Parts: sequence; structure tokens; C-alpha cells
Amino acid sequence: MPKLKLPDIEKVVAIDIHTHAEEPCGMHGDDGYDDFQAQMADYFKSPHKHPPTVPETAAYYRSKNIAAVIFPVDAERETGFRRYNNLEMLEVASDHLDVLIPFVSIDPHKGKLGVREARRLIEDYGVRGFKFHPTMQGFYANDRMAYPLYEAINDGGAIALFHTGQTGVGSGMPGGMGMRLKYSNPMYMDDVAADFPDLKIILAHPSFPWQEEALSVATHKPNVYIDLSGWSPKYFPPILVRYINSILQDKMLFGSDWPVITPDRWLADFAKLDIREEIRPKVLKANARKILGI
Repeated sequence: MPKLKLPDIEKVVAIDIHTHAEEPCGMHGDDGYDDFQAQMADYFKSPHKHPPTVPETAAYYRSKNIAAVIFPVDAERETGFRRYNNLEMLEVASDHLDVLIPFVSIDPHKGKLGVREARRLIEDYGVRGFKFHPTMQGFYANDRMAYPLYEAINDGGAIALFHTGQTGVGSGMPGGMGMRLKYSNPMYMDDVAADFPDLKIILAHPSFPWQEEALSVATHKPNVYIDLSGWSPKYFPPILVRYINSILQDKMLFGSDWPVITPDRWLADFAKLDIREEIRPKVLKANARKILGI
């Protein structure tokens, strides 16, 4: 597989910084995974009984003329579900680089093995970003156990994208499927931003119930951005809208959380939000171009 190339960003109308890659239904190697996805779809009232495959996702975004960052989540240790292998996902995504920008995911608990994988993915394949989900992976972002992996990502000039706030994963299931919300408080990412000042960091989602913590970190640390995925904009708290319209206008990123929220729904609700017109293009495309280095 050759190194990844970027879409022609001049041609697209927006960049969705947050979409999910899944294997075809029935192809995942673990019992219970499809049942888990069905419960997730029910929680989010998604029209998809099973998440769309990478080619299906590409076809959708191509039809909308939107580029999309897409990634799996490596949470084998906590969930017991085998991950969607990064190389398998990259190989499938490599047929759709006109619209897809593939990121990858490595659970920091993999230690030196994960560090080696990260360096190889950056050096051999040109991967531009890594997805972390502290709640699903069961770790605090500032745990020094994860620092060698951050160092590899930083050395390669790649992005670290962290889930923050509450998650739909496990919602309504007994014990929340064992998922612990405390890990995804964005304040833990402040230590990472301080210790790796050149590492490009994205805090994913409006960070309920820690919205003000996320805004504080992004305001204080030059290397921290916020993506607005996972929530319809009509539910954004007033303080978040105020910061989009003012001091964080250059650090806010359009993200849908596809497939649980579609860009159609997100963009329609964003159009009704009281956002200054000169700021909308920044959120939808320009800020993503900056952090992606396009």
C-alpha cells in the first residue's frame, strides 16, 4: 500500500473531522459486537442498523462533496472486542482518498508494541492522526504510561484526537458496559498539552458535563483545538456558542460523529445557530486545513 495522499481540499465544501470506520456486519471476529452496535444505533436513533462500511461512508461523503477524517477505535483491552486493524482499515480507505483522510487508533496500554506500530504507520504510510477514547480505553490522558506513544505521534507531526465528555457507548446498558466517564474529563488533556507543547491536540465533542474545562484548556494552550461532533448544534450550550463566535473562532472544527449523527443533520442545525457569517467558513473548513497542514 502506497503512502496516503490527501483529497483535493479546494474542491470540497467542508471537512468533517470526526467520523467512524467499521467493518462490514458479520465480519467482526467477536460475539456480541453486532449486538453492541445495534444498541448504540438505538441509543442515537440512528437510521443505520449497523454502522456503514468505509466504502459506504466514502460514497456518502462523495455525494455531499465533503472530505472526512475517518478512524477506528482500538479498545480491545476494555471492551473485549477485537479492534478493526489499522492496516486493514487503511487499505480499504486507500481506495477512497478523494474524500477520506484516514486516522488510526492504538490503545496506549499496548506499550512499546503500540509505539512501534505508531512510528511505522506514520513513517511508512503517512498517517496524519490518532484517535484516543479514554473512557473506552480505560486510562487518564495524563497517565505517563501513554507518554511514549504521544512522543511518537509528536515526533511524526501527527494529531492526537481525544474523546471528551460523556459517551453514548454503554448508555442504558447494565453498569454502562463498565465504561467510566471520569477518564474523559478534558482537564486531563491539559497536562498532555503542557508536556507536549508542539503536539497537535483535538478535544472531541462538546464536553458535557465539563464544557467550561474544555474551553479553558483550548483557550490557554495554543496547541489545543475542539471538534463539535457528537451533538446537534441546536443543543450547544450558550457558552460554547459564545466562544465559537469570539476567542476560539480559529480553533473550532466541524465534526459530525458519523454515522450516529449525519452531516446533513449537523449542518442544517448549524445553519440555524447564531454564528457570525465570517466565522462559519473557519469552522466548516479553514480551521481543519490549518491543523491538518493542508
